[in-house]
Amino acid sequence: MVKVGFICEGDVEKILIESPDFQNLLKRLDLECIKPIINATGKDNLLPHRILEHRENLKDKQAEIIIIITDLDDLSCITLTKQRIKPLENEIIIVSVKQIESWFLADSESMSTLFKQKYFFEFPEREMIPYETIRRESLRIREQGFGKNAKLKFAAKYIRNGFSIENAANHPNCPSARYFINKLQSLSKIHS
Repeated sequence: MVKVGFICEGDVEKILIESPDFQNLLKRLDLECIKPIINATGKDNLLPHRILEHRENLKDKQAEIIIIITDLDDLSCITLTKQRIKPLENEIIIVSVKQIESWFLADSESMSTLFKQKYFFEFPEREMIPYETIRRESLRIREQGFGKNAKLKFAAKYIRNGFSIENAANHPNCPSARYFINKLQSLSKIHS
């Protein structure tokens, strides 16, 4: 079993990694999640001089691989985003395009459940602020929304009620989620 530590840019990423569905995915792939899952509380806290302590803590807990999850946000290049963090040996950087909530839009099954009708969003990774897109779509379809400042509450409920990173990865236009799943599979002893 490969021991994997996670450093997340923020709350939503941490909630996703902590979720029972994601933890079950890791178990199926024969990956052990090292606790605690670290919330860096912002992308600037993923810079090399600020992330050092987190890296050392996870290695002290026997993490063989560290996965760092961040958003692309308004940056133009995944490669530059990764270089900014300066990954070390045995570290993988996962960059969600534009924000991790684009993966929510890509999970058509969960969005269909949320909206109580068949739903497919064609280009989730083109949305600059995908949470706002979800809010607008909810108002349009359900005539019911959620507050602008309710993103964390929405994310926790959405993840708890069936969001699947695997579903998002199967979306034809969500390559960042597919990349994440592929990386997890490549770490798995099942696939080695």
